[in-house]
Amino acid sequence: MANLTSTFVGIKSPNPFWLASAPPTDKEINVRRAFQAGWGGVVWKTLGEAGPPVVNVNGPRYGAIWGADRRLLGLNNIELITDRPLEVNLREMKVVKRDYPDRALIASLMVPCVEEAWKAILPLVEETGADGIELNCGCPHGMSERGMGAAVGQNPDLIERITRWCKQTTRMPVIVKLTPNITDVRLPALAAKRGGADAVSLINTINSITSVDLDDFAPEPTIDGKGTHGGYCGPAVKPIALNMVAEIARNPETADLPISGIGGVTTWRDAAEFLTLGAGNVQVCTAAMTYGFGIIKELTAGLSLWMDRKGLTSVEQVTGRAVPNVTDWQYLNLNYVTKARIDPDACIGCGRCFAACEDTSHQAIWQKPDRVFEVNDAECVACNLCVNVCPVEGCITMERLAPGTQDARTGKTVEAAPADWTTHPNNPMARAAE
Repeated sequence: MANLTSTFVGIKSPNPFWLASAPPTDKEINVRRAFQAGWGGVVWKTLGEAGPPVVNVNGPRYGAIWGADRRLLGLNNIELITDRPLEVNLREMKVVKRDYPDRALIASLMVPCVEEAWKAILPLVEETGADGIELNCGCPHGMSERGMGAAVGQNPDLIERITRWCKQTTRMPVIVKLTPNITDVRLPALAAKRGGADAVSLINTINSITSVDLDDFAPEPTIDGKGTHGGYCGPAVKPIALNMVAEIARNPETADLPISGIGGVTTWRDAAEFLTLGAGNVQVCTAAMTYGFGIIKELTAGLSLWMDRKGLTSVEQVTGRAVPNVTDWQYLNLNYVTKARIDPDACIGCGRCFAACEDTSHQAIWQKPDRVFEVNDAECVACNLCVNVCPVEGCITMERLAPGTQDARTGKTVEAAPADWTTHPNNPMARAAE
């Protein structure tokens, strides 16, 4: 079977699945259960400076978005960093690392943006035997109003400064956790690299209000009639996370910066997608909170079997495989032509494809007697909306027209893929450049 052993910025773990810094990693008993279940590592829930502990709300802390089948698609979390004393967390981290030396244990940290505060906490973390630190530059709620979390993550200069303070003070690898609440994630990633970061992790949660109580007229979760914005996570954020990971991985200035991928990892397939787009490992939270720590067995077994089928023997062979195929729009081959095809044997006659195409797309599907649906190639632009709305997987597919055939919509002969579409005369971006 494929070897899932992971080495990320020198930190070894038996597999590339780490639990993200979040409620599941807040105390010793949770982390022990996670390691017993088979998780490769954990990022301990964010520690703050010594002194009075952070105070969390005692009411609801999560809002939710569900699919039609009540499947959890996203959580809106208003919980802050750990509300347990620093010395308690440090003591528990030390004994857990002692008992599980083969697992990765990372300390997530967030203290005020003052050099002395960072230099004070780092030696205390080192004494636990932790394998590394993750700088929480992403928390969008509660702490950001205090000048930490996303308030730092949205300021590249502060990211660079804090990263440099930590690299000058500690022997441990420094991972910078980035906020998605920013226009261009490449800028904070580059700032982290300038500061000497060993890696970045992303994405942290997305600023959100998931719902409003229409009886009390207050955002949910509601605390005594009031609500606040929180951090959105779960399967719904995966597309945003994948794009941001890819943006860093394919940017020449940050392509050599290791990435820990976070955001909606629920299945082995999700993990594989993050890895192929440049992540060296992945972190999981919402899936564990939904299904329990036992989900790790499905994640590792699925990833291993897929790697076996692909002939891939190590995680390193997966990392970045899809990055060369991520490009900008102007480099897409406009000579590539496909048409929708409906399998009459698989079709259940629901008519979704027809309604969607007729009302909102290109009127390219005919409805024949007895609710038989057929594609009109002369109108089909290959948008694949019909594929996406069809409730039967595989019923509608996109078939590529072979070079030399005539496109019924445009009347043009389909050309073979050019060696370099960038300079091809049919490329409108190339013509504009001329």
